[in-house]
Amino acid sequence: MLNTGKLSGLTLFITGGSRGIGKAIALKAARDGANIVIAAKTAEPHPKLPGTIYTAAKEIEEAGGKCLPCVVDVRDESQIADAVNKSISKFGGIDIVVNNASAISLTPTLDTEMKRYDLMHNINTRGTFLVSKMCIPYLKKSKHAHILNISPPLNMNPNWFRDHVAYTMAKYGMSMCVLGMAAELRADNIAVNALWPRTAIYTAAVEMLSGSTEAKKLSRNPEIMADAAYAVLSRSVENCTGQFLVDDEVLQQEGVTDLNQYASDPTYKGDLMMDFFLDESPHDGFNQGKGKSQQAKNSDGKDNIEGIFTKINSHLTPEIAKGTNACFLFVVKGDEDRTYYVDLTGNGAAGKGKPTTKPDATLTMEADKIEELFDGKLKAADAYMSGKLKISGNLMKAMKLEKLMKLLKAKY
Repeated sequence: MLNTGKLSGLTLFITGGSRGIGKAIALKAARDGANIVIAAKTAEPHPKLPGTIYTAAKEIEEAGGKCLPCVVDVRDESQIADAVNKSISKFGGIDIVVNNASAISLTPTLDTEMKRYDLMHNINTRGTFLVSKMCIPYLKKSKHAHILNISPPLNMNPNWFRDHVAYTMAKYGMSMCVLGMAAELRADNIAVNALWPRTAIYTAAVEMLSGSTEAKKLSRNPEIMADAAYAVLSRSVENCTGQFLVDDEVLQQEGVTDLNQYASDPTYKGDLMMDFFLDESPHDGFNQGKGKSQQAKNSDGKDNIEGIFTKINSHLTPEIAKGTNACFLFVVKGDEDRTYYVDLTGNGAAGKGKPTTKPDATLTMEADKIEELFDGKLKAADAYMSGKLKISGNLMKAMKLEKLMKLLKAKY
C-alpha cells in the first residue's frame, strides 16, 4: 500500500499511539507528511514493553511527519481537553481522530473483577465517546474529517458474548459509537467508520500476554492495519462513512493482493489465527445456533467420536508425540457431555475418558464440529476464533493440534 500524499498537512489525533497498531498508523500517515498527536499514557518506559510517547514521536518525525506527544489517559477528561487544546495551538486544527486505545480481559462473568470491568468500559467505550466528543467541534471545521475506531463489526452471535461478555460489551460500545455518530455527523461531513483485523495482530503486548513467541507465527504484523487505516482515511468523506471494515477486505479493494508481506513470521506457511468477532455469515443472536448436537453414530450404531480417537491412537508414534509434547482433554457437547483425550507427553495415547496426565489444554466442542475438525473440514484456529471451539489452559499448545491433525490425516 503505497503512500499517495493524501494526508499531507492533515492533523491526526491518535489515542494509544505509543506502540503497536496505533504507532503503525501514525508512522504510515507521517510518511505523507501529516501532523500526528500521540495521546497515550506511556511517558516512562514500561518494564516489559518497549516504547514511550517520546520515542514514538522521534520515529514519527524521522518518517517525515510532525509530532506532538501528549500524556493522556482517555479516562481523564481534563487530560483529553488539555491535549486537544495543545493540538489546536500547535497545528491549528484536527482533521482525523483514531480511537485506538483499548483494554482487554477475556474472562467470564464470575472471573471478571469490577475493577477490570470498569477499566475496559472506561477506556474502550467511554474513552472513545469522550475523545470523539471533544474533537468534533474541530472536525466540523475540517474539509477531510474522519473518525476511525479500532473496533469490530456489531455481531449478535452469542459465541462472542458467552466467554467474555464484559470485554465484548466494551468493544461493541466503540462500534455503537460508529453506528450512531456516523448518522449523527453525516450532515457535518464527518466520516465515522470502524476497522478490525481479520487475523491476530502481533505486537509486543501480545507477546507479553501469550508468554510465547509461538503467537508470532500465527499472526500478521501491525502494518496491515496501518495500510488499511491509511486507505480508509484517504477516502472521501461522502463515500465512506458508517462502515464496519476488515483490514484484508479494505486492502483487496485497493488492489493489494499479496497479504504474505504482512506475515509476522515470513518462514511460517501454515494457517493464521483468526481474530475475534468475525463470522462467515451474519447472526442475529436468536434465530441461529439453537440446535443441540446429537451423538453422531455410524451405520453400525457405534459412536463416531469414539471411533475417531481409536483411530488416532492406532496411528500415534513416539515421534509424533515428541513433536507436540502436550496432553489434551476433549469435552464433546451433546445430550450428554463425553470426554476423550490425546496424550502426547510419552509415547502417545488417545481414547475415551480422561488421561492419567494432567491436561495442558481442555477443548470443548459440539460432536459434529469435532468430526469436522479431525476430518480437516474445520481448522482449529478458525474454530476457536469463531466460537465453535472453547479452549481453557495453554492456548499455544492447543494450536499445535493443527500440525498434529495434518500428520495423522496423512496416515489415514
